[in-house]
Order: sequence, then C-alpha cells, then structure tokens
Amino acid sequence: MAASLTLDTDQARTRLPQLTVVDVRTPGEYASGHLPDALNIPLDQLRRALPALKEAADHGELLVVCASGARSESARSVLAGNGVPALTLTGGTQGWRERGLALQHPATEARAAWSMERQVRFAAGGLALAGLGLGRLHPALRLLSAGVAGGLVFSAVSDTCAMAHLLAKLPHNRPRPADLDATLAALTRRARERAESPPSAGPADGVTDISA
Repeated sequence: MAASLTLDTDQARTRLPQLTVVDVRTPGEYASGHLPDALNIPLDQLRRALPALKEAADHGELLVVCASGARSESARSVLAGNGVPALTLTGGTQGWRERGLALQHPATEARAAWSMERQVRFAAGGLALAGLGLGRLHPALRLLSAGVAGGLVFSAVSDTCAMAHLLAKLPHNRPRPADLDATLAALTRRARERAESPPSAGPADGVTDISA
C-alpha cells in the first residue's frame, strides 16, 4: 500500500518537530501568517531552491504548504519530478487557522498581501467588468469578458491557474533576492543541524491551540 502524501492538521502538528516546512505562497501572503518555523520559497522559485530542498529531504521529511493546498500539490509534483520527496498539508494554512492553531508572523517588518486566490478573483472580476464597460464603445471588446469566463472554466477543469502564475510575477508577489538567499541558507543550515542531531519526537512546543 502506497504511503500517503498528505498530512491533516493534527498529524502535521504532532510531527512538526521532525518536519521541514516550506511555504510556497508569495512573500506577502507568508507575512500575513504562516506555520511555526516555516520557510518561504514561492512556487515560482522552487526550481532555484532544488539543491537545498534535496539536502533537507535527505535528512528529514519536507512538508510543503500554501493557502488551501492547490499550490502545495503543484510544488509536491515539481519536487517529485526532481527526485525530492515531500508531503502536503490538507487544507493549507487556512485549515490550520480554522483548526484553531496559531500562525506565526515574520520577526522583521514585512508587508502582508492578499492571498493569491483573492488577487485572482479581483483581477478576473476587474477584467470582466472592463470588458462589459468597453463593450458599450465597441461590441467586439465584450470578448474580453468572454475570455475571462472561458479562462475560469478551463482553470476549474484543469485544476491550474494561468492568471495566478502571471500575478505571481508582479513585484509585490516576488521575494527580494537577498531574502530568498537568506531562506536557502537557513534551509541548508537546518538540514545539516538535523543530520548532526535528529529532533526528538512529540508535538511542537511552539504550536498554540487558540481554540482552547
């Protein structure tokens, strides 16, 4: 029987000391709250991080997370295709928060941003409205609204989102080079520390159940 590639919230909480958690959301989303000790490597920067991620996976399990689970599953597929095993968190950080568990925030000042799902809804709605408005000037411009609608249908059917990939390339959604370099250095350092001194089993001390 094949091992499960997902963890639910309770499983992740219990195994957190043994996991290297990688948050594949944008830096702004990460700043709005993340799992304890999670490192931020946005999905579109994953290939650059492969050497450090492979070293981390050699010395412990990787758990990739996002807002709801869709991007983390894409990340898991990319990693698996490059020989790096990883797990995903069912429900993502939203599920973690809904379970009543606290999220951490970066120690340094960072601007929080809308979730990618919210950015996509705003962009799609804005383009659809623009198409309807411009269509009053020229009927052919209503095709913009039709194109957005078709794109959303294709996104649902294929479980992909081209608009999210485009939005992820905007400056406010991209990490500063120095920030990503620091994250990769921290990832490598953690991997080597775990190789020298494996963590003890048990729930993570830093995880607070705020529902209690």
